[in-house]
Amino acid sequence: MSNSMKGMSLITLEEFSPEQVQALLSQAIELKRKKKARIFPRSLADRNFCLIFQRPSCRTRTAFAIAAADEGAQAHAMSPQEIRFGSGESIKDIARVLGRMFDGIAIRAYDTPLIEEVAEHAGVPVWNALTEQHHPTQALADFMTLQENGIALPGAKMAYVGEGKANVVTSLMVAAAKLGVELRVVTPKGHHPEPSLVDRLLGWRHNDKAKIVVTSDMREGLLGADAVYADMWVPMEGNWDIPAMARDFRGYQINRAAMAMTENPRAIFLHCMPSQHNLETEFARKHPEAIEATDEVFDGPLSRAIDQAENRMHTIKALMVSTV
Repeated sequence: MSNSMKGMSLITLEEFSPEQVQALLSQAIELKRKKKARIFPRSLADRNFCLIFQRPSCRTRTAFAIAAADEGAQAHAMSPQEIRFGSGESIKDIARVLGRMFDGIAIRAYDTPLIEEVAEHAGVPVWNALTEQHHPTQALADFMTLQENGIALPGAKMAYVGEGKANVVTSLMVAAAKLGVELRVVTPKGHHPEPSLVDRLLGWRHNDKAKIVVTSDMREGLLGADAVYADMWVPMEGNWDIPAMARDFRGYQINRAAMAMTENPRAIFLHCMPSQHNLETEFARKHPEAIEATDEVFDGPLSRAIDQAENRMHTIKALMVSTV
């Protein structure tokens, strides 16, 4: 199955079939096992990857760099000042040159069309490391985390509580439709994902267990969930009225009472991070009304947020190995 992905780019995850997505997850689990055993196949020896991050990154950038090194490749980070997409040089020209020098390109940008244009002209795999619209490598790590916790796909039930128009939940919806997962998007009115997007994703679902349920009712969304997925309610970049935005999410904090709404004592807690779950950050001290989860849950025995963050490395490694 890996050979069928050779040369593919990851832009939104829609370009991958359900079988290919599952193959990536299975390979990631195996690569994680090998890394824990200090076994490194180094299947990307003598390869060179370009990392372009126009926006801040902690987990994604680190995951790409370490995944490449584990498999014997070199990762070269380039700053926005060095890559002047469309300002000092055309996107097409930059993409063609980078494609001649590198075996794969990871890009974190503001808008997905930029990554699509690079992929069109580079001639090598291009991987979306996050845009305003999509975060596909995050979704891969999320579903890997479900599987390694014994939550079978298809048939899993996941409740996402947060901004319904966010890039993370968009990619979760894509993956859920492909893998037969019931995803409940729990978000206040006015924050629901676009109905046309939900309809489009469900229109080509490959498993009748795939569902996308959008609700503003916490109890309806969490009841029976195998996993409760929290996300920050507000952005940390840009000039926003944070108190006003956070007011919409009153009652949506993931705390012990919210987890009890699942009526599933084995329900795990997930978070894409960064997370505001205490007053240890400058942002949370300034905006305590925007704390989306409690320490009791985030650091509780059923939290898998840190595992989930680590799994970014393993799924990205599987992605690079499979497409290069």
